[in-house]
Amino acid sequence: MGGHVSSVERSLAVEIVINRRRTDDRWMSKAACLGMTHLFFPAVAERPQARERREAEARQVCGSCNVAETCREFARANHEYGLWGGESEEERHNAGFRLIAPIGIRAVG
Repeated sequence: MGGHVSSVERSLAVEIVINRRRTDDRWMSKAACLGMTHLFFPAVAERPQARERREAEARQVCGSCNVAETCREFARANHEYGLWGGESEEERHNAGFRLIAPIGIRAVG
């Protein structure tokens, strides 16, 4: 997998950042995961096995959450990273919801 980011992808990323709209995130205070950020976002250099365990634990939290669907839709609409509403960034990407920078591709300085 190459590290090339096309000019179209780069333009889209810039447009998303510049035109990001204010969102109603009051639902977040009702989330079962409140205060558990460490489960939903990877640590630097996280190993695949550790990621699987962390995400499995996070999905259990999402499974008991009353706002999981709202959370998932928020992540899809706002191009978020991490696990939101029981869905990983890779799963969102595979479902056709694009991230600002595709998975596995680093921005070129």
